[in-house]
Amino acid sequence: MEIFLVLAALLLMVLGIVGSFLPILPGPLTSWAGLLVLHFSDGVEMSQAFLIATLVFAIFIYVLDYIIPAIGTKRFGGSKAGMIGTTFGLLIGLFSPIPFGIIIGPFIGALIGEMIHRNDIDKALKAAFGSFIGFVASTFMKFIVAIVYFGFFIVKLSEHNTSWY
Repeated sequence: MEIFLVLAALLLMVLGIVGSFLPILPGPLTSWAGLLVLHFSDGVEMSQAFLIATLVFAIFIYVLDYIIPAIGTKRFGGSKAGMIGTTFGLLIGLFSPIPFGIIIGPFIGALIGEMIHRNDIDKALKAAFGSFIGFVASTFMKFIVAIVYFGFFIVKLSEHNTSWY
């Protein structure tokens, strides 16, 4: 049972890191779920205060994930169409064979979204850039939190009695 819990926690940790880039997975919350699963394995000590604090922080990051791209888009004059285009561009960029698709896709998607919303290329470029900057900032923030939670996972697991593996 122990090995199953540790492997399930590890899977959630990896999904949390991947979820930092995919808009369909809440990265830090998934990583936190990995910490919670690890907590239920025998010999791994995590206090309630630690679990609650990391959960509150993961929820805070989850909320910021929706606010930061909107701020970036609005600051540069973008619209909701640009934000939607950013998301579609990310998904297409992730699964396309284009090098750096995960970076190029959101920008191109935001630009197309803004061009659909307005025909002024200069304003659309500026708004697409803002949407892209917001996306990158939000993704970076989620990735850092997921990596920190993975670090907690490794530390807690290394403190564990290693007799089961």
